[in-house]
Amino acid sequence: MIPVVPLYEFREMSIPSGLSRHAVVRLLTDHAEYGHWELARVRLYPDGQRKVWLKRRLIKVQRTA
Repeated sequence: MIPVVPLYEFREMSIPSGLSRHAVVRLLTDHAEYGHWELARVRLYPDGQRKVWLKRRLIKVQRTA
């Protein structure tokens, strides 16, 4: 049996500094709940801009017939 290595799909989002923390939490929660994304990394810049990386597992479907 061949070991299965999970593969991930990544998505990068830039969030402007003018967005409130509540709005950012709501945005990321929606992505997690409806798109099955999870938080991979957040980077906060000195000007207040946030860069967010989301990831989700790719599901490989194998043909049975």
